[in-house]
Amino acid sequence: MDPVSGDPAGAPRTGAPAGGHRADLGALLQGAARGDSAAFARLYDATAARVHGLALRVVRDPAQAEEVTQEVYLEVWRQASRYDAARGSALAWLMTITHRKAVDRVRSAEAASRRDVTYEQTHRTIEHDTTAEAAHASLEAHRVRSALAQLTDVQREAITLAYFGGYTHTEVAALLDLPVGTAKTRIRDGLIRLRDTIGVGR
Repeated sequence: MDPVSGDPAGAPRTGAPAGGHRADLGALLQGAARGDSAAFARLYDATAARVHGLALRVVRDPAQAEEVTQEVYLEVWRQASRYDAARGSALAWLMTITHRKAVDRVRSAEAASRRDVTYEQTHRTIEHDTTAEAAHASLEAHRVRSALAQLTDVQREAITLAYFGGYTHTEVAALLDLPVGTAKTRIRDGLIRLRDTIGVGR
């Protein structure tokens, strides 16, 4: 019986060490604990397919499963000396690490997703405020246009030049061929009527 796949001896399996020799995973772990990189490489070859498969079933994303697999073997290399054969098989120990790492990755992704949702909800008021401000500005512009339509032609002309054209009172007077005092009066009277008209519309 193959210690990794559980298949009968001699049955082909993914990740089998070169030459088809079955690995004693416990011995390979002991070798890795002593810093034997060859033993660690054989351990990896014998178990990587199983580790990656479990990681993929948990995280359901190939790229994430690859990262989990890397994390598992990094921990195995660092913590191989902690394996205790009396507490279970080497494969079970390895798969327990894999499952824990994969679950941690899923939880981390879920936490990040919750943070993103919280951030979006927290800052959604800014987008809402922007929309509200735009709507309010549009409404105000409509009310101003409606109010301007109720001015006399001379008042509307003076107001338009002074407040929408950016001209000074002197320039408005010159453009309309009026005395400056007359231009100021038209602008003042137009503003008063404009204010009253907009006020009534509120």
